[in-house]
Amino acid sequence: MSTDKKYAYYPGCSLTATAVAYDISTKAVCDALGIEIKEIDDWNCCGATEYFAINALPAYALVARNLALAQDEGHSQVIAPCSACFLNLRKTDEYMGKYPDLGQKVNQALAAGKLHYDPGSLRVRHLLDVVVNDVGLDKVESLVKKPLYNLRLAPYYGCMIVRPDSGFDNVEYPTSMDELLRTLGAIVVDYPVKTQCCGGHMTQISDDTALDLIGRLLRSAAEYQADAIVCLCPMCQLNLDAYQDDVNRKYGTDYKIPVLYFTQLMGLAFGIPEKKLGFGKEMVSAKPALAKITAEPPPKKKRRVRRPKEALPMPGQE
Repeated sequence: MSTDKKYAYYPGCSLTATAVAYDISTKAVCDALGIEIKEIDDWNCCGATEYFAINALPAYALVARNLALAQDEGHSQVIAPCSACFLNLRKTDEYMGKYPDLGQKVNQALAAGKLHYDPGSLRVRHLLDVVVNDVGLDKVESLVKKPLYNLRLAPYYGCMIVRPDSGFDNVEYPTSMDELLRTLGAIVVDYPVKTQCCGGHMTQISDDTALDLIGRLLRSAAEYQADAIVCLCPMCQLNLDAYQDDVNRKYGTDYKIPVLYFTQLMGLAFGIPEKKLGFGKEMVSAKPALAKITAEPPPKKKRRVRRPKEALPMPGQE
């Protein structure tokens, strides 16, 4: 467990635009937890996923520029709240060290901007990892002022945060966000599709495929009577939030499930005002879900005690 609570902060493009609620709630929660984050000066886009499929070397150089900038600023760790950014930064750092030829070519490209990156000099972290493993759930629990009692939440990790290997959770069935949400007082539903893909940018390629993937996730949340889906990726949040109406029109459903960031719910439990957490920016309003939060925890279900049946008489004892 790291004891250093100072991190470089790489917001990525989405957190400055469609996912601004994630950015402001991240900053609010980090401030409450005592996590010091400093935004990398002059950072650039990580290229998302498409650029790597078009031209790998420029794509790695594009990502490595951010690592080089953070390194030059004297950081040893960098936080990326976006799953795609986290994956790209971590992969670039790892591959530059694992494949020396790639590392050399990337640094040749960086040299044009008077930059150089030493692979392994930075530890790339997702915000969830830092909260759960550096800060710890005990600290989180100590800050809870308004527990999320009776709020049923479906934790959705998406496909990129744990694959190929996040280094901090199970790749098939992660549970770190589940435990975090329980610490906030919420009811965490058994969400079996928590790592299935939301389709990413498939909405721009094939409506049928995209809506099928998004529909599966919404259907599962509805089946488990979730009041909201909780995300840690801007792309996942956008797809599940913005395309619910399209899913409803295609399949004749009536889903109205708000899709929120885990940082928003942390801040809410910490007593931070909703406006400072970006509530209201979601397309499917979170107000009906938040109205279900109660001041008292739900009553614990009594365990049904199975009483042993009266023993049948042995043969000859009738």
